[in-house]
Amino acid sequence: MSKVAAVQMVSTPRVEDNLATARRLVAQAASEGAQLVALPEYWPIMGMSDSDKVAHAEPQGSGPIQDCMAQLAREHGIWLVGGTLPLVSQVDGKVLNTTLVYDPQGRPASRYDKIHLFGFNKDSESYDEARTIVPGESVGSFQAPFGRVGLSVCYDLRFPELFRAMGECALIIVPAAFTHTTGLAHWEILLRARAIENQCYVLASAQGGLHANGRRTFGHSMLVDPWGEIKAVLREGEGVVSGTLDEEFLASVRESLPALKHRKM
Repeated sequence: MSKVAAVQMVSTPRVEDNLATARRLVAQAASEGAQLVALPEYWPIMGMSDSDKVAHAEPQGSGPIQDCMAQLAREHGIWLVGGTLPLVSQVDGKVLNTTLVYDPQGRPASRYDKIHLFGFNKDSESYDEARTIVPGESVGSFQAPFGRVGLSVCYDLRFPELFRAMGECALIIVPAAFTHTTGLAHWEILLRARAIENQCYVLASAQGGLHANGRRTFGHSMLVDPWGEIKAVLREGEGVVSGTLDEEFLASVRESLPALKHRKM
């Protein structure tokens, strides 16, 4: 069995404050025995405007945000899935919204650039990530000691074909900053659906609270098992949610209901 944890944050416009919060919560997760820890989407910065993150974009391989993640993975001897951070893109005024993974030695192990960009308009709420983000083009995954881990981000959750393209995973990770409106309606049911149809664990690390920019994120970071049952959840506020991956249970689900083998397309 392997223990995993999701960090939930209420990130601010100040990168330094968010780095300090991440250090504290990752240390807590590691002290509780987590071998893999996931940070939420936009964990280093939730700016007052969408464009604020552009000023903090880092080239891959260098910068204070990446240095912090590498140090945390190495210091605690964990796999760290770094939520998302802004990386420099080839388009002026835009960034890549990127998940970076570090191994227990603090070495880069994988990368995924968010493919599906969120857009939403209802009443006074309006979001359009395409204004400041360049979409990724490649599916992301990596091999951990307990099996393959698939990478996705937030709005990706609504596109099941992406999860099928990852192949057979033991765990899928979903860093997110779901709005309270869409989260209340769809967050839990989508996470459970992805776990059920892919017969794997799903670990969701979310933003969860009222941010300085007025945005309210839904939280409810959770671990869902391959049968679709929620094993642990943190409703709102910063903190850590953790649980155990039971490889025998995963295998038994796939053996008793071999839906992955029954696929026709």
